[in-house]
Amino acid sequence: MTTAQMTSARELDTIGLSCPLPILKTKKELKSMETGSVLKMISSDAGSLKDMESFCSQTGHGLLSSEQEGASYIFHIRKN
Repeated sequence: MTTAQMTSARELDTIGLSCPLPILKTKKELKSMETGSVLKMISSDAGSLKDMESFCSQTGHGLLSSEQEGASYIFHIRKN
């Protein structure tokens, strides 16, 4: 599934925030979502690439995609 084909239930903009805030805000947002729904998270923190992989691995959420667009990092995460 390409990013263009993915539909997100919600979008979370964490641009300008540094670690650990993007992870904490993502965790809070996912907690309020229904199982199986997809969150699009946007970050400007370069560390978020490794952070989101670790976060999803530890929590069981599915990291569907991660990509860089200019200075932004875009993640699609499926809530478990």
